[in-house]
Amino acid sequence: MVQAYRADTDDVGTGPRPGSRFRALRHRLASDRGIWRRGILLALCSVLLTVVLVLHSDIPNAIGNLGSLIETFLPWFGLLVPVLLVLGLVRRSATALIALVLPVAVWLNLFGGLLFADKSGTGGDLTVATHNVNAGNPDPAGTAQQVAGSNADVVALQELPSGKVAAYEDALADRYPHHSVQGTVGLWSKYPVTDSSPVDIKLGWTRAMRATVTTPEGPVKVYVAHLPSVRVKLNAGFTANQRDDSADALGEAISDEPLERVVLLGDLNGTMNDRSLNAVTAQMRSTQGAAGDGFGFSWPAGFPMARIDQIMVRGIEPLASWTLPATDSDHLPIAARVEL
Repeated sequence: MVQAYRADTDDVGTGPRPGSRFRALRHRLASDRGIWRRGILLALCSVLLTVVLVLHSDIPNAIGNLGSLIETFLPWFGLLVPVLLVLGLVRRSATALIALVLPVAVWLNLFGGLLFADKSGTGGDLTVATHNVNAGNPDPAGTAQQVAGSNADVVALQELPSGKVAAYEDALADRYPHHSVQGTVGLWSKYPVTDSSPVDIKLGWTRAMRATVTTPEGPVKVYVAHLPSVRVKLNAGFTANQRDDSADALGEAISDEPLERVVLLGDLNGTMNDRSLNAVTAQMRSTQGAAGDGFGFSWPAGFPMARIDQIMVRGIEPLASWTLPATDSDHLPIAARVEL
């Protein structure tokens, strides 16, 4: 009986133990001499991805504005990391997996603060909103009311067809007694609007304006702009020359602005990473970058991939920045709260 009992208890422990499985795995890896030789190409892909992330500003625009195209969608290059990770695991390549540390570290350095940190604060003296409403918008009144529902003190709209301006004016009249429309852009405000005038951005027609908004904390110069659209063509690359020229003209106008406190609201058809917008971005702060939660992508509304709609400030402290719910436009409205 004693012998039978001892035999039964011995059988219970005959299965593989966790420690033995780990030793077996370690033995297989140690004996697999190809673990370092396999996946060299994948490792090189990780190095190339790292180079693109680090040196994106040095990629030339001479051929199809390639540099600006890459910078427009630069955060999305991080999606290549899980692809390379899966391929490295399939190949059982230690070299490929270790090389992934490089792009992961660089991507987190560039965008980790946007993705994982909510920099928004409380308080503020002024809330502003901007929206490219889309010229073909089937419901101007509904779109205007949705944006006004953000309780913004100042609202800027772009892509206003002349035949629909009255619909936007009527929808916003109760909340915003002061407004000015110049060409295809407009500004609505709870506070007095004076000195409104077009801004020449070298297009031959008006798609930018400026006006002074007299807030309880003093005057603020507000610029509203809609820079030319860009296109990606197989035979021409990223066609953005007209936009780039308009950005230079807008940057010059803002630089010459004598009023210290300036807000820029509009569709710039470019991101803060795009070096072709340096004439504007070098002298102003993005509210999303300074006080936003997440990337704040605004276009296209159905599946936002880039923040080409911008709220930027000079001489003003951003406190919060966010996107608003979708309207009947192909852009999302965006808003920000600032301290004057």
